[in-house]
Amino acid sequence: MAKYKLDETDHQILDMLIENTRTPFTDIAKKLNISAGTVHVRVKKMEEAQIILGSTLTLNYEKLGYAFIAYVGIFLKNTSQTKFVLERINDIPFVTVAHVTTGKFNVFCKIRAKNTQHAKDIIFQLDDIEGVYRTETMISLEESMNDKKRLMHSIFKEL
Repeated sequence: MAKYKLDETDHQILDMLIENTRTPFTDIAKKLNISAGTVHVRVKKMEEAQIILGSTLTLNYEKLGYAFIAYVGIFLKNTSQTKFVLERINDIPFVTVAHVTTGKFNVFCKIRAKNTQHAKDIIFQLDDIEGVYRTETMISLEESMNDKKRLMHSIFKEL
């Protein structure tokens, strides 16, 4: 992995790409008063250094009919079953995030569903996985914050 030290121009490029990964390099270049080639080279170097790990598309799940969000804590009968349980969880497409955790739960998941009935069905699927002792669910009333930029800016201040 290549070593790459970020400077203020890199910070600004990342800031714009986090806002919209589809921003053309020419638009970034104009805003920063540099060439599009410079933007391209800098992004390429950040990719090679694995600072940038691809790009993502943010979907509006509400418009797609999946506005219901719940978080499910999973208790396992035995921690040695973690890998097996995660493989089964991966087969449920409505589970969008899964973390192996310490503390109260062995695994903590985020699910997206159409409504409460659909969420119940997903939770029952999780409950039915061999090795799952029980689950505990929290319903999200609102996603109040999902801001990648604040953390990025804080990290940049430390560098």
